[in-house]
Order: sequence, then structure tokens, then C-alpha cells
Amino acid sequence: MKKFPKQFLWGAAASAPQTEGAALVDGKSATTWDKWFDMHPEKFANQIGPRDTSNTYVQYLEDVQLMEDMSLNSYRTSISWARLLPDGKTLNQKAVDFYRAYFSEMNKKGIKPIVNLFHFDMPWWLMEKGGWENRESIEAFGYYAKVAFEQFGDLVQQWTTFNEPIVPAECGYLFEFHYPAVVDFKRAVQVGYNTLMAHVKAVEQFKENKHKGQIGVVLNLTPVLSKSERFEDMKAKEAADELYIKSFLDPVVLGRISPKLIALLKDNQLLPLTQEGDKERIAQATIDFLGVNYYQPKRVQAVENPSIPALMPSDLFADYDWPDKKINPYRGWEIYPKALFDIGMRIKNDYGNIPWYVSENGMGVAEEERFMNEEGIIQDDYRIEFVQDHLLELHKAIEQGSNCFGYHMWTFIDCWSWLNGYRNRYGFYRVDIEDGFKRIPKKSSFWMKEVIRNNAILKGEN
Repeated sequence: MKKFPKQFLWGAAASAPQTEGAALVDGKSATTWDKWFDMHPEKFANQIGPRDTSNTYVQYLEDVQLMEDMSLNSYRTSISWARLLPDGKTLNQKAVDFYRAYFSEMNKKGIKPIVNLFHFDMPWWLMEKGGWENRESIEAFGYYAKVAFEQFGDLVQQWTTFNEPIVPAECGYLFEFHYPAVVDFKRAVQVGYNTLMAHVKAVEQFKENKHKGQIGVVLNLTPVLSKSERFEDMKAKEAADELYIKSFLDPVVLGRISPKLIALLKDNQLLPLTQEGDKERIAQATIDFLGVNYYQPKRVQAVENPSIPALMPSDLFADYDWPDKKINPYRGWEIYPKALFDIGMRIKNDYGNIPWYVSENGMGVAEEERFMNEEGIIQDDYRIEFVQDHLLELHKAIEQGSNCFGYHMWTFIDCWSWLNGYRNRYGFYRVDIEDGFKRIPKKSSFWMKEVIRNNAILKGEN
């Protein structure tokens, strides 16, 4: 038996836009996802948009009961900015009532809510002003955070500001996966910087108003691995690590932007616009704990014939397809559990051993109905193996002193996944979107319940 620490947080993660449904109901205003779907429904898998998500707004009592049935002791979700403050200023009482009822029910069932403020769902009224490109967004986010802390601070003891703050910059301003689907490296850097300052503003609000509990952030710490130890490959690895990992990790934990990142951006004419006092504010706004999302590593190699200065990240490092990788054939992602150990050791050795937890880890599989038995239960042994292998590496990191306090899987119930819709399923529970969003347990839910009850895993048991 591999035992985990006492009071270890076992749970799952989700977001408001991917689970709530009720997209424009009870006063909620539109987000970029609502508008983009209206403009280009063909971009979305099977033309399933944000209004057809998993109906938690209506079925939250059922969901919390299922969490208790599975013995979860914690759950991370997010608040919809556009639901709570539809115009950025006016409090929507129906939203307050919903979230208070939702979080109260979790607390009543012994399930600790960890609540995130922003999960890729930019309100449309702010997007029309430029979104994260506009520094006005920093103050707007700070006000939203202040209201959320005031309305729910008695129910929530652990807050996070952003989930994967690099993703809106990367997917919205480099790779066209999120609105506004722009390809502009310099604008992406500005979006990233303003997002960092919005995080700082929220932390300031939390600390200055002396709210109870802790505040953190959720980062996707995708480990960067180089093709070889060759100087050129290692230089590519360093550039990727600075952009994708240290860009947010260093300021939120260490209180400073990495000097190497600043030099990299300066050399490539990518430095963002800043304001006097930003540096000092970043230094004072360090977090209490860190959430870490991990799915797959990023393997890189040197670039042949790059543009100088860099026009895209691909001018700084090229993807490397490791021929010996183990892969999830359904999602196309590499499976590399050892990275969780490596992440844990890096946090211990380089980041003051800050308290952290696995805020997302999981395996997306398409057409899971192929693995359904006669009782209608998905036999997802592949997910059990995936989670077990990652937990073994996480346990090893904890044994060696890494200050990890929990593991949350993405996700509890199958959810809508942006442009992918419901193509890949991640949940402990299947959601039948054609039958009233009915929740059906998968084999992994029963296995995970035993892990939680034992606070331990047994190697080879599935």
C-alpha cells in the first residue's frame, strides 16, 4: 500500500463554462465563447456550443450527492464572471443565490470547495474593449475578485485567480483555438503580462481586505524535455521553459519575472508595455499555494533556419516527436507519469517547497461507449491505469519531501471542451447529453472511491 498524507485532498476539477449550461439564463451575459459560437458554429465539434454543457446549474444537488457517494473530500470549480457581474458592475442576485447554494451544499457534504475566478471565459462586454490586451481589464478583474471574495468568502477558504493563465494568450493570440484567433507573438506577450497583473490585482484585493483562507493560482506546468544534451537543443529547451513555465511560475511564487525571460523577450523585440510600480506590486503579491495541471510533457529541439527576431515561438524551439513515447491514441497526447515526480522535485528545490496540489490530471478518450458493458457502465481500465501510474510518481515525490497536499482529476462528470465539444470524455461519470444529461458512473469512479477511502493505492490493483 502506498499511503498518502493525512487530510490529503482527493477530488476533481471542472469549470463554470464547461459544466453549468444555462449560458444566457437568469441574467448571465455573453462570453467570448457564446459570441464566437454564434459567429462560427462550424468551428465547434458537432456544432455543440457553450449553451449545451452539462447542466450543473440545474443539477448541482445531484452532482454534489454523487461527489459524496464517491467519497470526494474536495472539488475545484470556477465562478462565471459574466454570470456574477453581467455588465462588470451590477451584482446578479440569482448568480449569488446559485453559487451560495452550490458551495453550501459541498460544505454540508464534507466536500471542500476550491474556487477559481477565471477559466477562459472572458465577458463579451470586456472583449469588445480589447480583453486582456487592454489594461482596463486589470482593474475590472480586481473588482470582480473583490465582489466574489465578499459574496462567498464565508463558504470558500481556498481561492485561485486563474486557471492556466498562459492559455488565453497562447490559444487566442498564437494558435487560433480561442477567440479572437489572432496570430501575433507580441500581442500574445502583452495579453500574458496584463493577465499576470490582473492576478496581482486580485491577490492585492484578497490580502488588503484580510479575507480568511488562502489564495493561489493554477498553472499548467508542462515539463520541457530536450531531444538531446546538445547545446542547440538545450538552448531551445531553456527558451520553451522560460516562456511556458517560468513566465508565470517565477512571479507568482518568487515575486519576480525571470531575468532570462526578460532578456529573451528584449532580444526578440517582444517586451510588453508596463507601468511604473508593476515590479514592486508583483513582489508583494506572492501566492499561498499552487495548483498544478499536468497532462503531457513538451519535447523540443533546436530550430533550423529560424526567423530573427522570432515571429512565433516555433522560431525559438521546435517540437520533437520522441519515437519511444507511450501515447493515448484517442487524444494523441503522450503519457509520461514520471513528470509528476519531476514537477514535485522542481517545486521543492527551486520554489521554496511551496504547498501545491495536482489541480488537473486526466485522460480524454473518444467514443467511450465502445467500452460499455451490459449494465451500461464504461469499463475505463485505461483511465484507472493512467491515474494509478501518475499517483505512484506523485507518491514518490511526496516521500522525498515535496509539499503536495492533494490530487484532483479532470474531471468529475464529462464536460464540454471548447472547440472539441464532447468529442473526448474525461469524467468519472459519463454524461448522456441526449438523455437529459443523465449521469452514469464509470468503472474508474468505483476504483477511485476505494483509493480515497484507503487514502492509498495498491500497485497493480485495478
